[in-house]
Amino acid sequence: MTTPEPRPARRATTIADVAGAAGVSRQTVSNTLNAPHRVHPDTLARVTAAIDRLGYRPDQSARSLRTGERRTIGYLAPVDDPHDPNPLMAGFLEALVDAAGAEGHHVLLLRPAAGERHARAAIDAVVAARQVDGLILADVLPDDPRAAHAARLGIPFAAFGRTGPGLPPHWVDIDNAAATAEAARHLAERGHRRVAFVGAATPLPWLAARRDGFHREAARLGLTLVPAPADGDLRTLLRSPGRPTAVAADNDLAALDIYEAARTEGLHIGRDLAVTGFHDTPLARHLRPPLTSLRLPLRPIATALVTRLLTQLRGAPTPAEGVELRADLIVRPSSSHHPPSP
Repeated sequence: MTTPEPRPARRATTIADVAGAAGVSRQTVSNTLNAPHRVHPDTLARVTAAIDRLGYRPDQSARSLRTGERRTIGYLAPVDDPHDPNPLMAGFLEALVDAAGAEGHHVLLLRPAAGERHARAAIDAVVAARQVDGLILADVLPDDPRAAHAARLGIPFAAFGRTGPGLPPHWVDIDNAAATAEAARHLAERGHRRVAFVGAATPLPWLAARRDGFHREAARLGLTLVPAPADGDLRTLLRSPGRPTAVAADNDLAALDIYEAARTEGLHIGRDLAVTGFHDTPLARHLRPPLTSLRLPLRPIATALVTRLLTQLRGAPTPAEGVELRADLIVRPSSSHHPPSP
């Protein structure tokens, strides 16, 4: 039996092949890939068509050696429980990978080593190894040590969460107060006059902003704000004679607690009690009735973070302030009915 001779390996398409097919110089092909604004539109279209037709793929390793760029963004992922993952951050990571990929960059996940309390060592390791061009940080606090350390090292970074005084304002955040103010207006438009706001007793600035935004708007609208019990017992809140007809929660899991307390007290969500949440996690759509919730614009957030990071990498002028984005109120049956008559 004759053994067939192996086929010769197909030669990879080169930049010279593209230049010959398009009738341009290799420099024009390079400009098409790296500085398309320098290329005449007709030439740009011709070169792009040749790249697509020949299946040319730039040699990123050679480009990295030439320019010093790795085209890789480090994402310092928050510590999470794999058996109970944070659905919000999983969605954010998906959006971040897409936003980075649209700009020709990869995302490298970073995390402190087991037993490490701080992320400095993880940041130092990738900076020393020149593995990333810059960093994306999430859940950033005004005095965040990760942002401060990145600033000291001089590595570009962008933060999901506001950096404080003395740190570069390379941040993107949600206008949390405006979001919960919209929830208060929504409940008022449905005829609710007695409302409450429940959530975690925490100094986290975004949660405090949500509470303050709801309280201020409720007061402006002339609503009666029923205080949540200090011990967090929602059944006490719902069985009082002057109980609220609507309750806003600072996250969807807190809204789930309201659902459970209401059912224990014989109240029907959407008919006897309106409820709103925050984050619009998959939980919101699967509750019965489905939960009205404020949806974070994860893809615009990710795109804004990548844009702010690449602005630094390209040496362009950086904005003097961070950017705020708005959450969207997704109305569902948990708050769509008018309150019962007193």
